[in-house]
Amino acid sequence: MNSLDGEILDGRHHQAVRVYYEDTDFSGIVYHASYLRFMERGRTNYLRLIGADHRALFEQAEKEAPGFSFVVRHMSIDFRKPAFMDDVLDIVTTPEEVKGASVTLNQKVMRGVDLLVEAHVQVAFVSGGRAKPIPKPLRVAMKADQESGGVT
Repeated sequence: MNSLDGEILDGRHHQAVRVYYEDTDFSGIVYHASYLRFMERGRTNYLRLIGADHRALFEQAEKEAPGFSFVVRHMSIDFRKPAFMDDVLDIVTTPEEVKGASVTLNQKVMRGVDLLVEAHVQVAFVSGGRAKPIPKPLRVAMKADQESGGVT
């Protein structure tokens, strides 16, 4: 596994992110939109890891739905505490619900034991510009993570 992609532990994907100057506002506090980028990295690398660990999984998905992608359909986000320049954050991504054409993920931005930001993100599976059922191999992999990790 490439450490740049984070790791999956107990059904949760962990992605370390360091806060750089470019992620902050004029006061050195992380700008709210930067959290969206951090969480996107977490979601992308989570999908990469379940695909990299099961290369055939994505090959099968491509056969069932050529040119597939995942798109954010809905997001609710709660900003609790600020992060600052040079903080090292842990972006924790956990599948909450996997159904037909979408998956809902819980994402937490942690600094040590402190919960800074929490989001619930519904991601739709799209192929040919339309929502399609998530191919079975991907659905099974995500449900396996969901069952092994749960949400706290």
